[in-house]
Amino acid sequence: MIITKRDGRQVDFDKSKIYNAVYKAFEQLNKPVDEAAQVAGKIANEIEASCKEGSSVEDIQDTVEKKLMASSHKDVAKAYINYRQLHKMARNQYKELMDAVGEKLSGSNIENQNANVDEHSFGGRMGEAARIVTKKFALENLVSPMAKANHENNEIYIHDLDSYAVGNHNCLSIPFDDLLAKGFNTRQTDVRPAQSINTAFQLVAVIFQLQSLQQFGGVSATHLDWTMVPYVRKSFYKHFKDGMYYIENIEYSEAPKFNAEDYSFNYYKRLDKEDGRAYKYALDMTTKECYQAVEGMYHNLNTLQSRSGNQLPFTSINYGTCTLPEGRMVTKALLDTSIKGIGKLHRTSIFPCGIFQCMKGVNREQGDPNYDLFKLALKSTAQRLYPNYANVDWSGNAGYDVNDPKTYFSTMGCRTANGWDINGLGQQKDGRGNICPVTIIMPTLAMECKINFDTDVKEHYSFDDNQILIDRFLYKLDKKIHEAKDMLIDRFNWIASQPPEAAKFMYENGLMAGYVPEEGIVSALKHGTLAIGQIGLAETLQILIGQDHTTPEGMKVAKQIEQLFKERCVEFKQNYHLNFGVYYTPAENLCYTSMQKFKAKYGIIPNVSDKDFFTNSIHVPVWKHMTPFEKIDIESQLTGYSSAGCITYVELDSGAKNNLEALETIVNYAMDKDIPYFAINVPNDQCMNCGYCDEMDDDCPECGSEDIKRLRRVTGYLTNDYKTAFNAGKQQEVEMRVKHKEFNQ
Repeated sequence: MIITKRDGRQVDFDKSKIYNAVYKAFEQLNKPVDEAAQVAGKIANEIEASCKEGSSVEDIQDTVEKKLMASSHKDVAKAYINYRQLHKMARNQYKELMDAVGEKLSGSNIENQNANVDEHSFGGRMGEAARIVTKKFALENLVSPMAKANHENNEIYIHDLDSYAVGNHNCLSIPFDDLLAKGFNTRQTDVRPAQSINTAFQLVAVIFQLQSLQQFGGVSATHLDWTMVPYVRKSFYKHFKDGMYYIENIEYSEAPKFNAEDYSFNYYKRLDKEDGRAYKYALDMTTKECYQAVEGMYHNLNTLQSRSGNQLPFTSINYGTCTLPEGRMVTKALLDTSIKGIGKLHRTSIFPCGIFQCMKGVNREQGDPNYDLFKLALKSTAQRLYPNYANVDWSGNAGYDVNDPKTYFSTMGCRTANGWDINGLGQQKDGRGNICPVTIIMPTLAMECKINFDTDVKEHYSFDDNQILIDRFLYKLDKKIHEAKDMLIDRFNWIASQPPEAAKFMYENGLMAGYVPEEGIVSALKHGTLAIGQIGLAETLQILIGQDHTTPEGMKVAKQIEQLFKERCVEFKQNYHLNFGVYYTPAENLCYTSMQKFKAKYGIIPNVSDKDFFTNSIHVPVWKHMTPFEKIDIESQLTGYSSAGCITYVELDSGAKNNLEALETIVNYAMDKDIPYFAINVPNDQCMNCGYCDEMDDDCPECGSEDIKRLRRVTGYLTNDYKTAFNAGKQQEVEMRVKHKEFNQ
């Protein structure tokens, strides 16, 4: 006999399935085995005898229910009905999952959760489909019930659940000094140490790409100008020998046997016995090679797509403090190449994220040895948005070694940073990174407190006494900070349980500092950061007191909130000997998705949910009109509470490129206000027909083309046209950004 399954397939009738289902219902209620077998067998035989050709599975199960209900075993009938319902729910969940996967595979549900992923592409569609499955797996099988509830209730967001599933970590500052000097192994071969500046820059791009496959976040070079000094010298030595041969027509065999990277340009200038032509030739050729090498790296990092969805590695390079002539040459080449742009249209480079490290006595004032490079950095920022600015003298990086660039403050692009390592590495940045973050969605907590306050407390107190509501919020926030800590420890332990073979390139070559094979990968992971993030301070304050932190009253409450975050992270760091830190989350996608959940639950609330995004971390709302100095004054009062990464930016118009003195004033003002990481946003619109680059309306003023790319900053890094690369919430945020004008201090 043939029956019809739910999906329409026709199969042979199998009464054993009826027997097993009924037997399990008896078994669930601990009924006697003999009785269970007897009733199950009887019902199975009766249905087999009465079943009609082509009957559906649902019809057969309905008949089983009726027979059980008609018997003396009504309790078993209820157990069987529950069994059916649970299986129905499981089938529905599976169908929902497959429908979601199907949407991603077909490209019919483009959400742009990551502005660096092309969800239209084959790789992007496969990657997004895989993300749905792996995120579901992590949420259902790996995280605790508490963590799952926080994530689903829009209270504490677990970042990158798909990566949680496999157990990899977030960001890393790569120890390029060691890798370029010693060489490294890959899956297929080994790579020799670099012997020239050209090779060194090629290997930087290769290492960036390889490491990006070992993790889910950004990769960074913390002091690239210092790193490249030995390889500039190696190249110079080769060119100097050639110059001696070609100009003086002799083999330069008198050169002492030494390591070329140990000697600066001036050493060779003294060796040039004639009129300096060999020295000049070597300098010219080395400069040319350096520029070609830098340009090659820029092109590689904007074309080597090493993740699903045609995704480029999230790369960052920090530079600007090396005062040696070789390091200055590298910094100048990096900045000149940034200004020039890449490709035939000289487009703004999306990667690497350039970060100029500002340092007192080195590059900030007239007379400093690298002041000219700071001025060049400002020119690049005015035209290309990069570089951003890291504050080497930031108070949060106290204890760094002025003689060791590996301890200078640097970031991993979007904003993540390494603070003081409680497990022995101090302020060393190389070989450390953000292991994993979570983000507390503060407006949800505030709204729950407000609802309860209105219901339980307001009738007994004057609502003008906001401190009662604030205290309730701080109590709830404290509880959630502790839960966030537990969630991070669970994830840290899961990551630490992975075998080193899962990230063989990273562990075999010592990219993550402190790895001891006998101790397992926890020996390296313990030097990284566990980041407790946050979103929506401005909206939280609106819920609590009806104003944000641009007012004195709002700032007072904001400091109470941030102090609680800071105190708890210090406490957790000491108690667990793990580097907990306060993180001002980038929230590229979360700003939108968390707001959608908030609105679905609480509706439209003026000044809170009357838009499609939450304000990023502790930022001033993007629609507030003020000068750049006022914005810096406000945010600088809060950035010191963060140890795991933050960014402050100001929004200027296209006229900034003609007023570099004003830009210099703004950057120095931010550094003097102890801002750790600073960026300037200027419009970067480019015609894809003729290459014209400036702020534009609908068409190009040069050629009339409407094919305009509108590049904007998404978090700390850039992305292509925000109208297509950003999610709906982030698009609205960009469009609501006001210019911070009147920037002549």
